[in-house]
Amino acid sequence: MLDRRLIAEVVGRALAEDAPWGDLTGAHVIPAEAIAQAHLVARADGVLAGAEVVTETFRQADDAIEVILTAHDGDRIEAGQRLATVHGPARGVLAGERVALNFAQRMSGIATTTARYVAAVAGTGARIADTRKTAPGLRAFDKHAVLAGGGSNHRFGLSDAVMLKDNHLAVLAAGGQDLAGALLSLRRRLGHTTHVEVEVDTLDQLDMLDPALEAGAVDSVLLDNVTLDELAAGVDRIGRRAVVEASGTVGLDEVADVARTGVDVISVGALTHSVSALDLGLDLVVDA
Repeated sequence: MLDRRLIAEVVGRALAEDAPWGDLTGAHVIPAEAIAQAHLVARADGVLAGAEVVTETFRQADDAIEVILTAHDGDRIEAGQRLATVHGPARGVLAGERVALNFAQRMSGIATTTARYVAAVAGTGARIADTRKTAPGLRAFDKHAVLAGGGSNHRFGLSDAVMLKDNHLAVLAAGGQDLAGALLSLRRRLGHTTHVEVEVDTLDQLDMLDPALEAGAVDSVLLDNVTLDELAAGVDRIGRRAVVEASGTVGLDEVADVARTGVDVISVGALTHSVSALDLGLDLVVDA
């Protein structure tokens, strides 16, 4: 998802947003011939994400800048560790600094939080997944960071899979449509490679789903905002007829208990919608 073309496009917009008519300070204070060397340094322990984004940011700030990475996405990093060295025209280094840090701090924060969730459910068989609750325009960046932290990606967007959520079910019910019948009809019309997921928030809704589950019309069921006992009961009732996903404000303190109910996937919106940026810094040294 996070290819070089997209990185270049998003970084270009970010640099243009920060300096639409150039860096006023750099242009009037920093000599054009000044050369700078800077070190990207971790200020806290965590997991790195966004290394290639940092490289692209400085490349666009001035293509004479060289970035040498000493850590890469998915690496566990420690406070004080040098992650990259940046060398080149000082004006470009200073112009790219904040944008590079903004990307890397956000992405590393997502990766670090994801790694904590993944560690909490280790040995249970449950996977930690993200959601579509991402920053507009940065979805590929956010989801890449989840992968760097050891998590899994849910669907990228509405075009990737069929997912009937509570509001979809409400529209069907208001129109008098039978849920199982709608799913069976849907499966006949869809290609065999298209994933179908249904969200339910009561175990009673599983009764309505049962004919569709028996017919193989549903690939996964999301149990949303239910109790631990209900999750365990839902896993038992669904059996192996579909992948079982749990969701609904699952915090780090309770995620292990959720995993032990037997669910296959736990989706956590907080990985990307409540990002706590990892503290990184750029230590600058100007060459003589």
